Amino acid sequence: MRTIILLAAAVVLGACTARIDPGTPKSVQRLAIAPYQAHEECVRLVPGDQLEYRFESAVGLAFNIHYHEGNAVIMPVSRDNTKEESGFYAPSIAQHYCLMWEAGPQATLLDYHVHIKRLAPPPRR
Repeated sequence: MRTIILLAAAVVLGACTARIDPGTPKSVQRLAIAPYQAHEECVRLVPGDQLEYRFESAVGLAFNIHYHEGNAVIMPVSRDNTKEESGFYAPSIAQHYCLMWEAGPQATLLDYHVHIKRLAPPPRR
């Protein structure tokens, strides 16, 4: 069921709603998320990068770090009904990753901080 909701959200959202730049920390305070709506922050990560994240929410929400592979949504990090989390994510493959926060039946206010440490320049395409 969560996968169906996530896929529906991805279709509604289309591209990520906001981007973050490696080396530039981003902090957002009191972002309003309506019931059953989602917010994403996206960035291209490569092996050697380190994604640092932390957040707090007024009510529990779903949180994940995901990427798309064809029609599949791969979620290396996924939490349900959480009011706060912090951690580091180090990708094993180069991919366009998104952090996603999704409200349930209650609206919420979200505070978050995201920072990408790039240890090496990304490979040229």
